Amino acid sequence: MSSKKPLLICVVGATAIGKTSLAVKLAQAFSTEIISADSRQFFKEMTIGTAVPSKQELSAAPHHFIQNKSIFEAYSVGDFERDAIALLENLFKKNQIVIMVGGSGLYVDAVVKGLDNFPKVPSEIREQLNLELNEKGLEALQNELRNADPVYFEKVDIQNPHRVIRALEIYRATGKPYSSFLKKENIQRDFNTLFIGLTVNREIIYERINHRVDTMIKEGLIDEAKSLFQYKEENALQTVGYRELFEYFEGKISLEEAILEIKKNTRRFAKRQNTWFKKNEAIHWFDYDTEVSEIINFINEKNAL
Repeated sequence: MSSKKPLLICVVGATAIGKTSLAVKLAQAFSTEIISADSRQFFKEMTIGTAVPSKQELSAAPHHFIQNKSIFEAYSVGDFERDAIALLENLFKKNQIVIMVGGSGLYVDAVVKGLDNFPKVPSEIREQLNLELNEKGLEALQNELRNADPVYFEKVDIQNPHRVIRALEIYRATGKPYSSFLKKENIQRDFNTLFIGLTVNREIIYERINHRVDTMIKEGLIDEAKSLFQYKEENALQTVGYRELFEYFEGKISLEEAILEIKKNTRRFAKRQNTWFKKNEAIHWFDYDTEVSEIINFINEKNAL
């Protein structure tokens, strides 16, 4: 058995750029398995709106953490870190290479670097923030976060009230910005990591996003969202594609407006993903339509060093 550390290949990039397709091809090339680090795809009730891999993709290579939880189960990034590390220990017993794919930068970083140590927050602070969310709306909390922690404001999905409240409760409890607790030193893992990032110009990614949303609507996203509407307060459903349709069901906007909002908010989400990943200097970037053979050759060269 080789004394060399096994290798985790992380395929990252913005939504709709082709990460799943590349991950499947790499898994086939290296006869290995795939860990999904897409926090939206954990939940079995959410299929169309989270762009879960197709049946063909799922059958082309073994996948983990796809629709393995219910929206009614609490599942945090800390839970994912623990479960993914435990799974990797087993997978590396039979494969020297494993693929991890996803656009949730925090979840990828949790596995590669370890999570940050945040102070405990009194429950009354969270309760107060939830009260303010109901009374004043999300925008008021977004403005507070922008002033309190502009660094994290640029990275976080500010349309997700759960994420905004989490950052603000740390700030209110400690007087220090959430970003100041982000880890400065990484945990040493028992594997090496190679980041492969996919990139494309803005016009093409926007076109791909618009096409994906139109396809989701045709495939039944409205009915899927309708079946989940009664559970709209669940944290898992604070997600682009569902929130906008819930507003349509409530009569606040038209269906046409809801679809336009999904496209707009997905573009914003993609922009924030890019902001997160561009700060990671370890990522090796490839154009989204690069031949897979070129990426495989690059991985083999790096892994031989």
